[in-house]
Amino acid sequence: MVRVLIVDDSAIVRQILGRELARDSEIQVVGTAPDPYVARDKIVELKPDVITLDIEMPRMDGVTFLKRLMYYHPLPVIIVSSLTPRGGRVALEALDAGAIDVICKPGTAYSVGDMSVELIDKIKAASHARVNRRKEGGIEPSVRPNHAMTCTTNKVVAIGASTGGTQALQSVLMGMPSGSPGILIVQHMPEHFTRAFAERLNTLCAIQVKEAEDGDSVIPGRAIIAPGSRHMLLRRSGARYYVELRDGPLVSRHRPSVDVLFKSVARYAGANAIGAILTGMGADGADGLLAMKQAGAATIAQDEASCVVFGMPREAIARGGVDHVLPLDRIAGKILDLATSPFAAAAR
Repeated sequence: MVRVLIVDDSAIVRQILGRELARDSEIQVVGTAPDPYVARDKIVELKPDVITLDIEMPRMDGVTFLKRLMYYHPLPVIIVSSLTPRGGRVALEALDAGAIDVICKPGTAYSVGDMSVELIDKIKAASHARVNRRKEGGIEPSVRPNHAMTCTTNKVVAIGASTGGTQALQSVLMGMPSGSPGILIVQHMPEHFTRAFAERLNTLCAIQVKEAEDGDSVIPGRAIIAPGSRHMLLRRSGARYYVELRDGPLVSRHRPSVDVLFKSVARYAGANAIGAILTGMGADGADGLLAMKQAGAATIAQDEASCVVFGMPREAIARGGVDHVLPLDRIAGKILDLATSPFAAAAR
């Protein structure tokens, strides 16, 4: 049984979340709190396994509370935020401070039913997540590895991630030099959050990082992140690779879906591609990574020890779609090695 504490200043939201979570027999809502001060006392009293946390609250904002929580009493926290550009930026700050995942409050963009299914999945995954004590005030900045690219290539790199993926992707992308292959990314995040995430990474990385627009070219030195509400596919016209954005139903319970991206990369790039699946719950991307491997691509999975949630990599490994299982801090280097070696496929 996963014990959950709901922290939100809105009585209506607390009521909705409590009602929806109570529908699942594996989740017990042990309490609610209207602000961080009440939440602090209830954490001590009720000892929840997971906390859902709003980020705009009276007396103390959610991010400040989260930073203190991660320093004094680390717990898995899921951010429940409004679907706005500002909410996206603040939610990214919360993920940096140690939150496990983020979800949108129910509203015009989400029905309550859709939200509750996703939140229940995220809470169950968070209950198994590794949560480490953080320095008060936030995490230490990442160190950028020094990898040199000895030649240019036409390789295409496809990366999929979910729970814990924002920090994992930051680690990988900060290891990429300006001449690295074009990179396509699906990170399970809501609309608006992916744009804020891309803009933030663009300020940190040597490569350009942007949210995808329909028809964007896949070129060296650029990483393209699928928008939070649309599927992203690789296409090819002659020697030019580009992306296509599509609406449509959820695939593997997600939109964007890692499987959709990976299968398109298998079809249009084949052995000219490298696939990597990072931390995340569920199985999205497992079938797609296998399709990439069967098409001749080199494939990588993040190892269990460095994952926040070892769900997606585990499924990909179990289905036989993974060539290399590596800790997070070695993945960028391995991608560059595979991209620059003409014998990479034979070496596998």
